[in-house]
Amino acid sequence: MKASRCVMFALAICLAPLAAHAGDKDPILIVDVVELSGTGASTGTNMRNGAELAAKEINAAGGVLGRPLSMTSLDSQTNPGVAKAMAQKAIDMGAYAVIGPVFSGSAIVSMTETRRAEIPNFVGSEATSITAQGNPYVFRTSITLKTSMPKLARYIKEGMHAKTVAMIWGNDELGKSGRDEGTKALKAQGISVVADISTDPGQIDFAGAALKAKESNADALFLYVHEEESARALRELRKQGYDKPIVGETTLLSQKTIELAGDAANGVRGHVGLTVDAPLPVIRAFDANFTKTYGYRSDHNGLKGYLAMYMIKLVTEKVGKVDPKAFAKAMKGVTFQAKDHPGLIMDVHYDDVGDLDCETFIVEVKNGKQEVIATLPPMGP
Repeated sequence: MKASRCVMFALAICLAPLAAHAGDKDPILIVDVVELSGTGASTGTNMRNGAELAAKEINAAGGVLGRPLSMTSLDSQTNPGVAKAMAQKAIDMGAYAVIGPVFSGSAIVSMTETRRAEIPNFVGSEATSITAQGNPYVFRTSITLKTSMPKLARYIKEGMHAKTVAMIWGNDELGKSGRDEGTKALKAQGISVVADISTDPGQIDFAGAALKAKESNADALFLYVHEEESARALRELRKQGYDKPIVGETTLLSQKTIELAGDAANGVRGHVGLTVDAPLPVIRAFDANFTKTYGYRSDHNGLKGYLAMYMIKLVTEKVGKVDPKAFAKAMKGVTFQAKDHPGLIMDVHYDDVGDLDCETFIVEVKNGKQEVIATLPPMGP
C-alpha cells in the first residue's frame, strides 16, 4: 500500500508540468461589451466589427504567444444597468480582457466590475471622468476630451477666426464632459460662449435648439451630441438656413453622422482622434479590409475596436504571459511605434492613468466624406 502511494506521488510529480502547460494552446477569451442595440447600436457594432477584424488578422498570423484569440460579444443595449450586468457576465465567462462599452455613461458603471475582477478594460469612451477615477484596469481607445478640446479650441480661434460660439450639447455623461472641457478650452483661447444650449439624449426635434443657436448670432456653432442626434441637428440647422460655420468633435464628424445627415453634413469641420480617411498606410488598409469584410465603411469606432485588439496582442507579448494583472501594470507608460508592429494603426503612448496620446486630425466634410485638412502632433509628455 505504501509503495502504491509512492508510485502515485511520483506520477503526480511527473504529470504536474504537463497539467500546467495543458492550457498553453487554449484560446484567449476577449469579450466585447458594446452597444449592439438601442441608440448606440451603430457605435457598438462598429467597435465590435473592428475588434473582430483584428482578431482574425492576429489569428491568421499565429495568434498571441502561439494561442488563438476567441471573441464573444455581449449587448449592453445602450443601457448602463445592462452594461454592468454584461461586464459581470464577461467576468464569469473567464475573459482575459474586455473591450467596450463606447458610451461613457455605460462605461462608468461597467468598468467598476472589471476593476473588481482585475481584468483589463479597453473603453471607447471619451468623457474625462473615465480615467479621472484612478482605475488601474481601464484604458482608452481614443484620446480624452481633456486633450482634444484644447486642440479644437485652438483651431476655432486660429483656423476659423471665431470670437464667439454657440454651443449645443447633450445632457449625458459625454455631453456634460464635452461642454465643461470645451468651455474651459474656449475660454483659454479668449472665445466667449454666448449661447449654452442643452439637449436630451436621443432627442428627436432640434428645432428649438437650432433657433436659439441662430438667434445668438455667434461667429460659429459648436455641436456636441451623439451621432444620430448630430445628424438630426444638422438637418434642422440647414432647414432653418443656418449659415455660420459648424464645428465639433468626433461624433459630429463620424461616418454614421455623415450618412444620416446627407448633404447637411457638408462643410462641417472639426477635430477627430481617429478617422478612416487619415493619410496613414495601415489605416487605409484597415478601411479597405473592413469595407470588403462587412460591406460598408467603418467610422472611428471600428478603429477603436481594432486598436484595442492589437494593444491586447502587443502588451501580452511584451509581458510574455497571459496575466491580466501583469498586463495592466505593463500598460502604464507603454509606447509602440507602428513601423515596428504590423497591424498597429499609428504610433501610440499610454500614460499612467490609461489615457492615450497619438496624432490627431482636423477634418472637413466634403461630398459626404471626411477630408483631412491638418495633422496635429501628439501632446507629448
